[in-house]
Amino acid sequence: MSDQPYTCPLTRREVIDQYFLEHRAKMIDIAAFLDRIGRARPAEAAQDFRVKAMERALSVLTDSDGDKARRVLDVLSDPTVEPIAKSPGKGASGAYPVAT
Repeated sequence: MSDQPYTCPLTRREVIDQYFLEHRAKMIDIAAFLDRIGRARPAEAAQDFRVKAMERALSVLTDSDGDKARRVLDVLSDPTVEPIAKSPGKGASGAYPVAT
């Protein structure tokens, strides 16, 4: 296992028993969102950067490395430190466009 100290007072079984159904529902909700995107008419623009960010975040969830919450937040966060003069569009988008 890990050399990390156990910081949760619950056992793994207790965490699963308490939270599994809630997170199962969230996963189904994400799957339904991705299905909706797949059934929608294609736009002229390339695939939306927010969906690409979500796909990168999902790959973090399925890898074997730890610290998943921080790493998903990093994928979805703006890495810049300098303020911009004006936010484009409606403002916050929930993901940051990454040049590919």
